[in-house]
Amino acid sequence: MRGQQSGGLPVETGRIRAAWQGRVSGCLLGKPLEVLSFREGLAGVRRYLHDAGALPLRDYVPLVEAAAVPDDCRACCRGRIDRAQPDDDIDYTLLALLLVERHGAAFRIDDVARAWLTLLPAGATWTAERAAYRTLLDRMADQFVNGEAPGFDLGECSDNEYSEWIGAQIRADLYGWICPGRPALAAELARRDASLSHRGEAVHAAAFIAALAAALPAFDDMDAALERALAEIPGDSLAAQGVQFGRSVAGLPDAVARLHRHFEGMSPLHAVNNLALVVWALRAHAGDYSAAVGEAVSAGWDTDCNGATVGGLCGVSGASIPARWTTPWRGRIGTRLAGQSELQLENVVQRTVEVARAIA
Repeated sequence: MRGQQSGGLPVETGRIRAAWQGRVSGCLLGKPLEVLSFREGLAGVRRYLHDAGALPLRDYVPLVEAAAVPDDCRACCRGRIDRAQPDDDIDYTLLALLLVERHGAAFRIDDVARAWLTLLPAGATWTAERAAYRTLLDRMADQFVNGEAPGFDLGECSDNEYSEWIGAQIRADLYGWICPGRPALAAELARRDASLSHRGEAVHAAAFIAALAAALPAFDDMDAALERALAEIPGDSLAAQGVQFGRSVAGLPDAVARLHRHFEGMSPLHAVNNLALVVWALRAHAGDYSAAVGEAVSAGWDTDCNGATVGGLCGVSGASIPARWTTPWRGRIGTRLAGQSELQLENVVQRTVEVARAIA
C-alpha cells in the first residue's frame, strides 16, 4: 500500500486525466452496441463483432451498415468519431463534478436533487433516474429549487421498480478519483448520490466502485485494491457476492459464458451482474486498457456503462491508454447538461484536480 486512509494520497493530474480519458473512450466503445445487447443479448453482440471483423475487440467498433446501430450512435463508430457524443454515463460524471465544486464533500441528497432539476434534462434520464425525476417533478415546489427544504421525504424518489439497476453505479467514479487513498470517504459520497434514486444492492455497487477508484492509486496489486473496496460494503450483500464471482472467473477461458449462466434471468441493466462483469474485466486484464475495455464491452449486458466504468478504473489505476482511443475525439466531450453542449478535456481535468485538492 502506498498511502494511508486517514490522510489520503497526493492528487496526481496524470491519473485524473487518464481516468477521464479512459471513461470517455470506454463509453464511446460500448455505445454502438448497447441497444443490440439489450435486444439480442450476448449472441447479437458477438455476431455483430464477428461480421465486422472486430474480435477480439481492441479498437472502436466498426459500423456495419446493415446492423441495428441507432443513428445517434453511428458517430461513435471507428472512422466517424470527431468528439465524444453526449451520453448519460459521462453526463453524470460531469454532474458529480459540478455538485462537488458547489458544495464540497458535504453535499446532501437535496443538493443532488436540485442539481438534477436545474442541470439535467428529464429526457436525458432513464429507468431509476427518470422515475426519481418524475417524483421530484410531482412533489417539488419552486421554493425547493431556490434553496428551501424539499417539503417531503426525498427517500420517496428511490421507491421505484428500477432501484437496484445500474444507474447509481455509473454515477460513482468521480467520487473515487477525487479521494485517492480514501475509499471510505469515496464510498460515502457515492452512497449519498445514489440514495436519491436507488436502494439496496445498487447503492452497495456504487459505493464499491467509488471505493475501488479511490483504492487503486494506493495499492500496487489489483486484488488488494478489490479487498479494500469490499470492506466498504456488506459482506453478505449480493453486490459483494458479485464482486467475488467476477474475481473467481478471471483468467478462465469460458469466463463470459460462466458470467451469463450464473446471472441468467437477471436484467441486463441490474447492478449486480454488471458489477461482476466489471470486476472480471479489470482482474483478468489489469494494466491492459485495450483488453479490459474491449472484453468488458464484447461480454454484453450494459455495454457503454461497463466500458465507461472499466475504462475510468483502468485510467485511475495508472494503466497506459493508447493514443488510438483518445486521438479521434480530440479532447471534445459532448454533454446534455444545461448550458453546456461541449467541454474540453483539459478544462475538466483541471477542475477535477482542483476539487480533489480542496477535499484533501
